[in-house]
Amino acid sequence: MSLHAGSPVQIAWVTADLNTTETALTGVLGVRKWVRLPDVHFPSDTCRYHGKPVDFVASISLSYLGDMQLELIEPVRGPNIYSDFLRDSGPGLHHICIEAESAEQFDAMIAAAGEHGAEVAQEGLMPGGMRFAYISAPQAGVPFVEIAHISPEIRALFDYVKQEQQ
Repeated sequence: MSLHAGSPVQIAWVTADLNTTETALTGVLGVRKWVRLPDVHFPSDTCRYHGKPVDFVASISLSYLGDMQLELIEPVRGPNIYSDFLRDSGPGLHHICIEAESAEQFDAMIAAAGEHGAEVAQEGLMPGGMRFAYISAPQAGVPFVEIAHISPEIRALFDYVKQEQQ
């Protein structure tokens, strides 16, 4: 199984300033509305960063361009790949997200990525029940691909954000 088994559903940027990035992408892409999720807490009992439990907070802003979700992530506190990215590269395009249709497919996609030299940099369970894993193979020029298994609660939130664009 490969990552191609899932569907690309999201393009994400990391930023130090949600307002500035929202304004820029609204102007460039014509996005009508952003929905903010301030100070989302990712607790150490459900999240790992480079294999170790981690507790971090990030503010998130969501929108859609057609069927493609746009996500902006502003790290707030705690060690995470978003803060690393800002420190090492500055703000910018961070990852695409591939959706797994089931928990089994999620696990299989991560295993397949590992067989091709990718490692899990960060993983966890988002509040609302969405499982996520960021895989990377920097030696091959692949900084991050997120694999996500989206819970019904998070799917309802995404549907709301999408309908706000109409």
